[in-house]
Amino acid sequence: QVQLVESGGGLVQTGGSLRLSCAASGNIFSINAMGWYRQAPGKQRELVAMISSGNNTHYADSVKGRFAISRDNAKNTVSLQMNSLKPEDTAVYYCNYNHYSGYVHDYWGQGTQVTVSS
Repeated sequence: QVQLVESGGGLVQTGGSLRLSCAASGNIFSINAMGWYRQAPGKQRELVAMISSGNNTHYADSVKGRFAISRDNAKNTVSLQMNSLKPEDTAVYYCNYNHYSGYVHDYWGQGTQVTVSS
């Protein structure tokens, strides 16, 4: 089992910045991926950004150039720096950890609210 604890989030005005952090503990595999998804009211959960243990990154087109994901493998943490925030970024953001061991093992944080006011 893997436990994920998120921090950050909150209310910010359009154009502002926020930083999300997530710490993983438990049965952590050395080869894994961590990242962030988000879910707005009435919408499906969508990928925001992911980073592998080898520091390969992937971003949703909607956040490229505004968000930056990073990780500390020694501490099993992942962070998401969100700049130039827009009202459409408003959502609950979920930390995700996954690794492959016969199949993909997916774990989720409890979610943190990000609200961008116009």
